[in-house]
Amino acid sequence: MLTMKIELLLYEQDVRKNIRLGNRHPRVHYKMSRSTPKMRDIAKRLIACETKENISSKTKFSAILPVQEKLRPHLAIVMGKSGFRSLQMRALHLATAEVDGLRAVHVNADGTLGGLDELAAQSSPENFIEARVVLLAQLLGLLVTFIGPVLTQRLLHDIWPAIKEMEF
Repeated sequence: MLTMKIELLLYEQDVRKNIRLGNRHPRVHYKMSRSTPKMRDIAKRLIACETKENISSKTKFSAILPVQEKLRPHLAIVMGKSGFRSLQMRALHLATAEVDGLRAVHVNADGTLGGLDELAAQSSPENFIEARVVLLAQLLGLLVTFIGPVLTQRLLHDIWPAIKEMEF
């Protein structure tokens, strides 16, 4: 027990020293979490569903990210505009690690994403679609982490009742 406390104390001192020097501790590895295939699949299904709805009903949601735009008011009720903005910023940060082209995108004060027109103009259609899917998958992954799979599933089902079998 005493040996374990001494090792922990030495470890903490080593970490503090490395932080002061601006180094990461060699035992600590920072790895960005990638979107899971299941989240990507759900994101693709939501995008497909929303795209069909936008074409058929001519809604005024953003043509680029209709799912995020439809989620925004629902999540803003639960977590506030700044909470949704923070969630969107984190999702963008995680997605940027997977899709380099998202570096041009930023989160506006109201939680909407800016710079998407530039991304669409600079990317191939396949890369742009991949960026949309990864960004939404990261947002969904964060939702599952913060509010749990049951509440996330209930929220998505309330907004998109036509989509069945969204298990996280």
